[in-house]
Amino acid sequence: MAVDSGRYALTLSRRTRRRKLVNLLMQSLATIAALAAVAVLALVIGSVAQRGASALSWDFFTKTAATFGQGGGGVANALVGSFVIVGLGTAMAVPVGILIALYVSEFAPPGVGDLARLVLDVLNGLPSIIIGIFVYGLLVIGSGQAAWKGSFALAIIMLPLVARATQEVLALVPGTLREGALALGASRWRTVLGVVLPTSVGGILTGTVLAVARAAGETAPLLFTTSIAANAVTWDPRQPVLSIPYDIFVLSESADPADHARAWALGFVLISFVLVTSLTSRLLLVRYRKRLEG
Repeated sequence: MAVDSGRYALTLSRRTRRRKLVNLLMQSLATIAALAAVAVLALVIGSVAQRGASALSWDFFTKTAATFGQGGGGVANALVGSFVIVGLGTAMAVPVGILIALYVSEFAPPGVGDLARLVLDVLNGLPSIIIGIFVYGLLVIGSGQAAWKGSFALAIIMLPLVARATQEVLALVPGTLREGALALGASRWRTVLGVVLPTSVGGILTGTVLAVARAAGETAPLLFTTSIAANAVTWDPRQPVLSIPYDIFVLSESADPADHARAWALGFVLISFVLVTSLTSRLLLVRYRKRLEG
């Protein structure tokens, strides 16, 4: 019996050592993969910043593109245009996306909810150029381009992101909060508006920030909806305006090396915006989780 116990202890010790070794190996591989991803991101940001540093200046942010035969110039019209397009698209997509998520999560029958989730997933997987062609045929043909039409295309791209993110956040709200509100006599819609929705604000804002970050870098829909614009700064959504992604495309196709530098600089501005919005969304998500756990 003592011999069997000794053999068992020896076998168990070998298994433990092997499991620890495998665990250490897998942790090392995961760490290397994470460091590789960070290294690639740092390489991309560093390369773009190095190539566009020479074009970054105050005039770059405050002036429009130089006319033919002149040097210098900036991208103020593209910056303002992107702000108008993305801001208006966000105003279109966020309320509708939140309402869809509330209906699917709180009111819809199971069959209708599953169908709505499937539709949102399919819409989220559509190539952006297909959405651009759809909006072109629906709104542009016969009436011309305009900034709000580009915003409508971006809103279609943002809608499933906002809706699905909101659904995931609503699923994290404890059911005891709903039960407590209903037990106190509140109606279903009052419970959703007064208890569920305020608890989910942080997570909804996180999903919105991520959707804005994706929409800000879209080019294909804007080619069809708001690309033929005057070389001037305009805030009027009824007029076609330039955008950062489209301006990067135009500058990169130029034969002037100075335009290439401006394209790299504009790319760095876009990367910085996406990076800042992503970090902001992570911070908001951390705060939301702490609040929910509390």
